[in-house]
Amino acid sequence: MPFASGANSRKSPESTSGPFKSRARLKRESPRLLRLSLREWWRRSELSARLFLGVFGARGRGSRFGAPRSLFPTGRVAFAPLGNRLESCLRRGRLMEPERGRTGALLQKGRKRRRAPGKHVGAAEARRARSEPEERRPGAKKARLSTFLLAENYEVTHGQLCELLKYAVLGKSSVPKPSWCQLFHQNQLNNVVVFVLQGMSQLHFYKFYLEFGFLRKAFRHKFRLPPPSSDFLADIIGLQKKQTTGDPSKMMQGSLPSASSEVTINLQNDPIIQKYGSKKVGLTRCLLTKEEMKTFHFPLQDFPDCENFVPTKCNGSITESSPLFGLDCEMCLTSKGRELTRISLVAEGGCCVMDELVKPDNRILDYLTSFSGITKKILNPVTTRLKDVQRQLKALLPPDAVLVGHSLDFDLRALKMIHPYVIDTSLLYVREQGRRFKLKFLAKAILGKDIQCPDRLGHDATEDARTTLELARYFLKYGPKKIAELNLEALASHQELQASVQEQRNTAEVVQQPNTSVLECLDSVGQKLLFLTREADASELSSSRNCQTVKCLSNKEVLEQARMEIPLFPFSIVQFSFEPFSPSLTEEMDKRMRIKWTEMSTVYAGPFSKNCNLRALKRLFKSFGSVQSMTLVLETHQPHLCIQYEVLEAAQLAIESLHGVLVDGTCIKVQRPVTELTLDCDTLVKELEQDSENRGTIYLSGVSETFKEHLLQQSNLFFGLEAVILPKDLKSGKHKKYCFLKFKTFGSAHRALSILTGKDWKLKGRHALTSRHLHAWLRALPPESRRPLGLRVIPPASEQQALQTLKVDHPKIAAWRWGRKIGNLSHSLCPGTLCLILLPGTESTHGSHCGLGLMGIKGEEESTTLNMCS
Repeated sequence: MPFASGANSRKSPESTSGPFKSRARLKRESPRLLRLSLREWWRRSELSARLFLGVFGARGRGSRFGAPRSLFPTGRVAFAPLGNRLESCLRRGRLMEPERGRTGALLQKGRKRRRAPGKHVGAAEARRARSEPEERRPGAKKARLSTFLLAENYEVTHGQLCELLKYAVLGKSSVPKPSWCQLFHQNQLNNVVVFVLQGMSQLHFYKFYLEFGFLRKAFRHKFRLPPPSSDFLADIIGLQKKQTTGDPSKMMQGSLPSASSEVTINLQNDPIIQKYGSKKVGLTRCLLTKEEMKTFHFPLQDFPDCENFVPTKCNGSITESSPLFGLDCEMCLTSKGRELTRISLVAEGGCCVMDELVKPDNRILDYLTSFSGITKKILNPVTTRLKDVQRQLKALLPPDAVLVGHSLDFDLRALKMIHPYVIDTSLLYVREQGRRFKLKFLAKAILGKDIQCPDRLGHDATEDARTTLELARYFLKYGPKKIAELNLEALASHQELQASVQEQRNTAEVVQQPNTSVLECLDSVGQKLLFLTREADASELSSSRNCQTVKCLSNKEVLEQARMEIPLFPFSIVQFSFEPFSPSLTEEMDKRMRIKWTEMSTVYAGPFSKNCNLRALKRLFKSFGSVQSMTLVLETHQPHLCIQYEVLEAAQLAIESLHGVLVDGTCIKVQRPVTELTLDCDTLVKELEQDSENRGTIYLSGVSETFKEHLLQQSNLFFGLEAVILPKDLKSGKHKKYCFLKFKTFGSAHRALSILTGKDWKLKGRHALTSRHLHAWLRALPPESRRPLGLRVIPPASEQQALQTLKVDHPKIAAWRWGRKIGNLSHSLCPGTLCLILLPGTESTHGSHCGLGLMGIKGEEESTTLNMCS
């Protein structure tokens, strides 16, 4: 846990001696060092580095937050509470060149199939890694947020926000997980930084959407906040009056169903039956097709990233009696990515025909011993290289050999070999929604055997290869119906539920006060909260005992202090204050925003002939999405249609699909109305499409009532699918004929879009333009009729004058300037930092306006950040 404390964690920072020196004492002993930027200081001299190590000392196995961390490769030093930040900064220096590819702590041990390539990975490997779905990339675990927020009505309350902050501090062993989002690998978090833009709301963000370019591209996760209370900061920190609640452990009792309870099994809905049918299948039916191999990233001939791969020369015809060979490989992490360290090949009958240790060609960074069982001592005397194994494997396999493995694509890529006939047990035993069963689970549920035991060092590659072979033989012998009757999904869900309930019970034993504040959580691990604000802004937080408050005269000073102070604290709140709009101006902006989104979702189409089939035209335009109104325009020489769509995506899709198309022999134009509010519409649409939250989402029109079931049946085609959002009609309760699909990555979304708009699915769609919280907000606005053509909305004199003079403090300029400044500051944060940007909303006598939150973890989406900065 990043915030877990060591033995002396409860000591006051001022009273700590030895290596745990207080900031004040460090400033007295080494004031010049603390004022210099770390990078500049590191480059000045090696002598300064020695002086720094002498001043700060080593903390043995301690870290920034007291948790065990890896040691530096040079000097073998792990720093005291400043550790993670300094470690990350120093690794950017010239003297730490071999470690520049890492973010945060040294690469730690992790599963061989989940390690992400660092910057030192070769170009081809890096390109392939970027195109792979995130859940398939190998690499050290990183803290990350789920792309799908579970908030009801897409609004996150202040109490729910407090849940996340407490969980980020203490982790699941001490406080419950947040109910509205998923934070994975919390123990890899290094810092938490919250930026509060006091005086701004969701209306400000979308009014000046183009000006907030840096923030909207950097933060993928956005959510709506309710209007602020009297003390917004006290709410999100949890300083409100505590209420007594029941015993969580008692509340959780009975949540786990009995393992012996009868479960009704509908075999027709089982994904295995849906894919293979209920009758027994032959060997050839279990083989992956070429299309499936392409979908699941198996190495294939003529693939750009497989140029140097060696084919096995197995090109014989496959029959039902073709021999099966179980294959499993173990890998380590080298300076070029994943490389082979062991290969095991098992023939039918369980005989091991090949079990070789392999020495990688490049320098090893991590042996992954906890999973591979390989250590430096074991691998030192080995002389076998990858090319020797490739030659040996080609000689062993007959022309019609079928390789069997679990997630076999990783093994073949480690071998750098291409083989056309494969059975992948992770895909053979199909699971719902594109997920996969673990080999350990299948071995226990199907074969009744325990493998990969926790008391054993690493996995046994021969045992794993033999197990995959037995699973394939079981499938061929008993058929899909027998597998479906085992109800594997229910068994796996039951197992996961047991683990979850046990985890919650353990949590209930630790947490005595579920309503503890973030300050109390920090205090329990011997840490303080940093609060930077202007002197004029009052908050209950500034007078709290465990809060280090720094008051400044201006926003500029707050920003300068933040650059210096944030690296020194594990949890920081930085509050900027902006002059709120006047009530009259806010009301005017609200109206204009409503009109703008209405006009952007409206298209004019024509001209049409006077004898056109109006019913067919209406059916054509309705195929792009739900229509709110469709009217015939007769003011022109030839008829036109005015169509107002419910969502912006439908209007844009209609323009892209029909503009310039011949209809009844006439080339029609499909365009938006041109007003002062839509002049920048094309630019705005492009920027909405590039919004980091929309990049992983696609819009589809023409979906039927059975679309969801059909989608889940074919879920193996859609990697990374996280959510199917099916809007409902509020009156009838029926699903509308459009939907949004949320994916983990842009690549997964793009692949899915090409499939769903292809000849098999025949849907219409494009990448999304509007996020869920924006849909909810626009629906909540009162209806506004479109103004007559030619009527201008004149801005109030004060705003008009400000636009003409372009004063620095004008809201548009302020949004652009401070959006970039805060974005640059967040971009400079330590990797593994949870960062939140909160626009609390505004409250006035004329009404309240809801707020907006943006959040992300530094390093979670590096490619997005890099594109944003360019």
